[in-house]
Amino acid sequence: MNKIKAVIFDLDGTLGNTLPLCISAFRKSIEPLINHTLSDEEIIETFGPSEEGTIMALAPQYYEKGISSYLEFYRELHLMCPAPFDGIIDLLIALKNKSVRIAMVTGKGKHSTDISLKQFGIVQYFEAIETGIAAGSRKAEGIQNILDLFKDIQKNEVIYVGDAPSDITASKQVGVPVVAAAWAETAEAEKLKELHPDMLFDNIRDFSHWLTLNI
Repeated sequence: MNKIKAVIFDLDGTLGNTLPLCISAFRKSIEPLINHTLSDEEIIETFGPSEEGTIMALAPQYYEKGISSYLEFYRELHLMCPAPFDGIIDLLIALKNKSVRIAMVTGKGKHSTDISLKQFGIVQYFEAIETGIAAGSRKAEGIQNILDLFKDIQKNEVIYVGDAPSDITASKQVGVPVVAAAWAETAEAEKLKELHPDMLFDNIRDFSHWLTLNI
């Protein structure tokens, strides 16, 4: 692998343990509207599009109310995840100090992304942020947009860091090396391994050490 000049991060499950927060906010916002108890699996199955897509899938007749309620609960419940994973801020600072360009491509919608980045206090580290849409996953498109922005950097000098199988497939679709982040409690390392990421790490310390050796 060439020296890394740019890092593109996912958000949920990669920078912070926000997936349990997402599930709780969906449950609290949607269940009263549809009068039906939702399992974690029912909620997770809708992931890929932004939260607007999840509301559309689970409570289409209450779309506007569902969105506003979700964002309200997401903000209110964010104390479930008050800070990024240990080591993330130190890593972002180290990358900045080495003039490595940093971006984010997430499936989250813009509003929930803004809430989390403000809560974590890390928005200033990202040169560009691509968020999700209700219609479906657009990670490959988002990664390509970052590549277009970083046009003086080659694809093999960029890595995408994400915790989901879809992160690996999107990165491979665009032709960018991908690091599987398996350090969240919600990560499924075996499923990630099956897709043959370029690297896989189950803790941020080892990932940070590897990354600093390759920038």
